[in-house]
Amino acid sequence: MKRVSNRHTTGLHPGVYRAVVGLTALYVLAVWYGFSGREYTDYLLFVVTAFLAFCVGLASTAGRLQRQHPSARPASRDSFERWAKTYVDVADKPVKGYIATVEILLPLAAVAFGMLAFAVLAHIVG
Repeated sequence: MKRVSNRHTTGLHPGVYRAVVGLTALYVLAVWYGFSGREYTDYLLFVVTAFLAFCVGLASTAGRLQRQHPSARPASRDSFERWAKTYVDVADKPVKGYIATVEILLPLAAVAFGMLAFAVLAHIVG
């Protein structure tokens, strides 16, 4: 008989946050690699970089506040494999951790790696 996990958590695993930061950094580096050095472009790239840094900082601050909340169950004590099998409370309904991870990271990865490919092509052609 298969054992069903009824565990719920309200937070993401710290590895998911690290992956979000890494994909954001990859996106910023790809943009700077492919498009820097032209007239006003560096200024605009600085603005975009500052905006993304603000977004990552805001998300990390919210995550830190969530972990410090008295009712929060720390997700960092579990391994990622164990956390991925638990249910994560999201806006609509609880979903498995691995599904929440895919839904969060897949769009970010598509944008980051797509921009990297586009930047490499722009750098080669231009």
